[in-house]
Amino acid sequence: MLSGLDVVAGLVGAHAARRPVETVAVVGNAAVEPDPARAKAIDAADLVIRVNGFALDGPQHPRGLGTRADVVVVQWALQATPWVFAGYRSRLYLYNEPGMMYADVERLPAWWPPDLGLVPIPNREVHQPLSRALGFDPTQPRWATTGTAAAWLVRLLHPDARLLLAGFSFIWTPVQSSWDHAYGGASVLTGDHELIAEATMLRSWIEDGSAEYLS
Repeated sequence: MLSGLDVVAGLVGAHAARRPVETVAVVGNAAVEPDPARAKAIDAADLVIRVNGFALDGPQHPRGLGTRADVVVVQWALQATPWVFAGYRSRLYLYNEPGMMYADVERLPAWWPPDLGLVPIPNREVHQPLSRALGFDPTQPRWATTGTAAAWLVRLLHPDARLLLAGFSFIWTPVQSSWDHAYGGASVLTGDHELIAEATMLRSWIEDGSAEYLS
């Protein structure tokens, strides 16, 4: 019998632009300066993963974030941008809800497209190990942000792939109370996250060469 992680692995691999998957770009939603080189590197990856209310480059929006979204990792409080559901039938949507480990059982919002399938990320196989790696107390309702969860998932599914990170402002500025986004206004950082722990982990990957940050 396949585990939840096996199911996710098969679906993620099937949505990659090229196989074997040797390069994966995980793109957060922080505002970035326009940079054609960054956008080119993201779009050249074998697999591109976006999170929540992401933005893509276009004729009117040259942000340096690239144009592809093979896999989208979302959580229940998603604030959809114009790009989130554009071409949704060609993407994989993974539902990231670690709060369910603490009796936080929100269902999908009523506006979710009725013909859009969505696969849950298994908390037992993904978020619980991630929380332990971040040093979180398992009895307390604290978990990683969606961007860090997406990067961690890549390390689980494609440990030998070259991991590219972009749009993660907290890696270098872990003390924040609100976040600016590439599209839309700022949002308040909720108390269930500990950015210092996440920043420390992601920086360690960059420093040991297992990940590359596209500044």
